[in-house]
Amino acid sequence: MQEGQRFAGCIVARELGRGEQSIVHAAYDERAQAWRALKLLLPSDDGDAARRAAARKRLLQELTVAGQLQHPGIVRVYDCGETRDMAWLTMELLPGTDLTRYTSSVRRLPVPVVAAIGARIADALACAHASGVVHRDLKPANVMIDWASDRVVLTDFGLARADDAERTRTGLVLGSPGFMAPELLAGQAPTAASDLYALGVLLFQLLAGRLPFEAPGLGALLREVATAPVPPLAPLVPPPQDDTLPALEAIVTRLLAKRPGDRLGDATMVAASLRALLPAATSAAPAGVGDHTAAGPKSHGLRD
Repeated sequence: MQEGQRFAGCIVARELGRGEQSIVHAAYDERAQAWRALKLLLPSDDGDAARRAAARKRLLQELTVAGQLQHPGIVRVYDCGETRDMAWLTMELLPGTDLTRYTSSVRRLPVPVVAAIGARIADALACAHASGVVHRDLKPANVMIDWASDRVVLTDFGLARADDAERTRTGLVLGSPGFMAPELLAGQAPTAASDLYALGVLLFQLLAGRLPFEAPGLGALLREVATAPVPPLAPLVPPPQDDTLPALEAIVTRLLAKRPGDRLGDATMVAASLRALLPAATSAAPAGVGDHTAAGPKSHGLRD
């Protein structure tokens, strides 16, 4: 797709990112007279028609699911279709960056910032779960943060309410294994509790700069997730450590419980527990934390 090309009622601009099956461009919607993010389904290299059909179904699922959820922490999806044999979707164009920027061992956010981000994500999950929607692919790449507008936004509902019968028939593992709860890796259906587990993994990674469970290969990872205890966080979090770290570690450990029923209540309870760690009207991302200016915003406030 070339910049300046007209496609699906939009003028295509710069590429924003790409994954295994899709590419996202900034695009100007001529009818709405507004900037959008245009998500395009990439052609399948292996010629697998069934795989492409499944990917197209997930793209349409993203419109159906995200379109019914109205929450400031959930990306807005506007339209979708198929043009010149290419499936596409238009959604809110979000400034800022995704959380993968802050998961490395050299660029980590302070403990209060992580708690505030977690509370915002839990708010969005609570909205989805109240509508019977399970995200199923919560991970740093699917969470956008914009320091200037003080927003944390959950994206990519393409796997939400995925058809488990189709997954079994095709042998696909839908989701990101490092963020999948033990029951999902064992073949059980996703639930709100499995989203909470993924939130625990995300918070652990933001704090520690690594996943709680890592292994070479899906089989070894499954064994680690199913049997290994959650590693202590304190030795993995660089100084200066915040006084709230022990309480936040306790929340993360509960979210990573092996059995769904042992996890911390529901998303609303998780959000409240995380906010209880923050001072009133805290500015959770103080100036000078990390390298936010490279992403554009000059304001680092994340108020909760």
